[in-house]
Amino acid sequence: MSNSKRFRLVFYLVLTIVSLLLPFVAAEAQEESLSIAYVLDADGPVTPSMQSYIDRGIAQAELDGVEVLVIRLDTPGGSVDLTKEIVQRMVSARVPVVVYVAPRGAHAASAGTFITLAAHVAAMAPGTSIGAASPVGMGGETLTDTLKSKVTNILVADIEGLTRRRGERALEWARRAINDAEAASAEQALELGIVDYIAPDLSTLLQDMDGRTVELAEGPVTLHTANAVPEEVPMTFMEGFLHVITNPNIAFILMIIGVNGILFELSSPGGWFAGLVGVVCLLLALYAFGTLPVNYTGFLFIILAFILFFADIKAATHGVLSAIGVAALTFGAFVLFESPAFAISRVLIGTVALFTGVFFAFVVTKALRIQMRPVVTGGEALIGAIAEARTDLDPRGSVFIAGEYWDAVVQEGTVQNGEKVRIVARDKLHLTVRKIDPADHSN
Repeated sequence: MSNSKRFRLVFYLVLTIVSLLLPFVAAEAQEESLSIAYVLDADGPVTPSMQSYIDRGIAQAELDGVEVLVIRLDTPGGSVDLTKEIVQRMVSARVPVVVYVAPRGAHAASAGTFITLAAHVAAMAPGTSIGAASPVGMGGETLTDTLKSKVTNILVADIEGLTRRRGERALEWARRAINDAEAASAEQALELGIVDYIAPDLSTLLQDMDGRTVELAEGPVTLHTANAVPEEVPMTFMEGFLHVITNPNIAFILMIIGVNGILFELSSPGGWFAGLVGVVCLLLALYAFGTLPVNYTGFLFIILAFILFFADIKAATHGVLSAIGVAALTFGAFVLFESPAFAISRVLIGTVALFTGVFFAFVVTKALRIQMRPVVTGGEALIGAIAEARTDLDPRGSVFIAGEYWDAVVQEGTVQNGEKVRIVARDKLHLTVRKIDPADHSN
């Protein structure tokens, strides 16, 4: 065989082998070029369920070895202790954690400011805000000067530790966010260096972060997110349920239903369903209040309102107590959470107050009508009724009414067996009757 033929044979053999291997090499290269970005939605107050959700999400991201974990944040704030746990978990994470304040209109207020600053990469969507991290008491009240100074100093030290890597301007702003409740828009935050990016959506953010190097606890990591595929990591059913009921509006509705159910059961004993629903709803509301900065003065005003409603039904004050109760309910709802971030919807307050007032006005009206009716049950219902003599009454004998025999005495004259008589009085098991005038045809 000539050299030229051998060369062509080897060439075709190599070309065939390369053609067979090329799809596998391309597929492997494509697989290596793709990465996963886990996405958590942290929406609402910082509660135990949110803390559990973020902790589980980070652990899952570390286990699966994803490129980044993105926390899409929109929160009015919440518990300082829970926030510290979240921050500590983020800082020690073995996977890059990105906090993205989104969507448009979202805010990272109070505790959300700490969570954002703790991220390896911080970003905001246009039209969002961050800041207003001044401390308040557990009951939503303003702290005393001494206690406020102590808490503020601790929070300032914490936020300085998270912000120092972002420069002096960001550090000064962070101090003002604690001391003066200062807030910043997305554009202002980017200018001050508080966040790293402004991105209209998640895909744009992943593109922008590509090639950025971040410092993890284990060392620097370069992000490869240009082709990262977002993968949602939702809350579990229990996490989602507990998180929903800690919404201030939902907690308020649960409390209203709970107290109504219990009062309905107390006013109409004998059933069980209304009382059971009331107890369950009230317990869920109390759990929610335990995780929110509740002003218990407002809570007590709401309880007072329902006590007044119940008293109006029993005392029949022609709606006076119910009117006062509506006023107490409205006031209590407005001050239930002093922080504006946790304020109950005014529309919801007005709707609940209106329907509660109408409902109890209806109930009070019915109660008054019932009290004004003549007694139609029991022994007193016999007064005025017609009975039939079953013996001669001269003046004493027996009469028959409603399937029963009664001892009876006639007021005047005598009554023959079988004649009709009208009952005019009752003394225990004895009736006083009178003979019916022939002209009296009423029954």
